[in-house]
Amino acid sequence: MSAPTRSCWTSFRPRSRVAERATVARPYAKAAFEYARQANAFAAWSAGLGAAAEILSDARVGALTKSPRLTGADLAGFINGLVGPKLDQGMQNFIAVLAENHRLLLLPEIFAQFERLRAAVENTVDVEVVSAVALDAAQSAKLSEALARRFKRQVRLQNSVDSTLLGGAVVRAGDMVIDGSLKGRLERLATELEV
Repeated sequence: MSAPTRSCWTSFRPRSRVAERATVARPYAKAAFEYARQANAFAAWSAGLGAAAEILSDARVGALTKSPRLTGADLAGFINGLVGPKLDQGMQNFIAVLAENHRLLLLPEIFAQFERLRAAVENTVDVEVVSAVALDAAQSAKLSEALARRFKRQVRLQNSVDSTLLGGAVVRAGDMVIDGSLKGRLERLATELEV
């Protein structure tokens, strides 16, 4: 067998950082998911992991995790202390394992993968609705029912308000985006008129 040529190596592209993070986070997400499944504690683990992931998304906390002066136990204690009562003993141990293995910064990705695993098992889909004004209970229920029929899954709907939309709403579910906002319609009309 001949040695690889230089041109062989130049065509090699290293994996993206996003793909690498997802790959490293996957076994941790699966372990957390299996523990939560056995404990019948999906909601508690979602809340705890979500809170910890939000803390670790802060650049100042991220910088702390790289400090050579702090041990894994110090970092785990710090994160567990900030999250507080949302973390049971199993979750605190999970944070400690991540800290010992220098994987705390993966918590946002671990949380995202955990939520995807949970949604698949529970047959649910998270839907974010951004509307010009807050939806009332009747509107939320009607929209949830329509989306449940479309996705053939239970819908967990979250509503936020963005007054710049002028009217209507933008619906996001995973990769799908439905822009039913007045602002979106006006932008599409302006694009069509420019052509």
